[in-house]
Amino acid sequence: MEGINFKGKTILAIGAHPDDNDFGFGATVAKATKAGAQVIYLLATKGQRGSSNKFLNPERLSKIRMKEQEKAAKVLGVKSVYFLDYNDGELVPNIKLKEELVRFIRRYKPEIVFTSDPSRFFFKEYGFINHADHRAIGEAVLDAVYPLARDLLSFPEHRKIGLRPHKVKELLMPSFLPEDANYFIDVTDTFATKIKALSCHESQIKSVKKLRQRMKTRAVAMGGKAGFKFAEAFIRLKLPR
Repeated sequence: MEGINFKGKTILAIGAHPDDNDFGFGATVAKATKAGAQVIYLLATKGQRGSSNKFLNPERLSKIRMKEQEKAAKVLGVKSVYFLDYNDGELVPNIKLKEELVRFIRRYKPEIVFTSDPSRFFFKEYGFINHADHRAIGEAVLDAVYPLARDLLSFPEHRKIGLRPHKVKELLMPSFLPEDANYFIDVTDTFATKIKALSCHESQIKSVKKLRQRMKTRAVAMGGKAGFKFAEAFIRLKLPR
């Protein structure tokens, strides 16, 4: 599969929580912005429940995590960060969420959309369950990209505000297992930038040193599959025109 030329591209990266995009494909985002792409972040929730700190309530945590995400996005070269108003842990791929996603797709007209892989409920290799919000946002994004954003008669009310149907060319979902991936991106030059961005999420990270080692181990494993020092792996779908 041919490589992606990010120059001049518009990319919409959609996640469930602050930090999801950065963990999943932060080094690729840094590579894309460095090449001249415009990257927009869209997060469905503000991560209101992502803490064990008994002194933080959901409202306060939301504010903290939004600021962390905005800071991390700046490190990666992301110019715009948007948050929807869904509750962490309660995300459902219903028509309301899909319509909001279609609005962003029709507004920004991205050639490429990044999101979570909704097909994995758990990873027995790592011993963890894929968060329900990650599955929900991935499913909603897939449906928003195809067929909803494309079809003229989907959400006809959008025309009243100047939004027209749009066909996304490619969809990329990060893969945590090399055997699932069909595309690898060399992120050797931007891996350190990813770690710098992730370190902005202070409410979520206990040890940057341990985080760096964990991310490095994964990047090396993925890179080994494609002949790169460090890589991020993806399920890449090239969509019909």
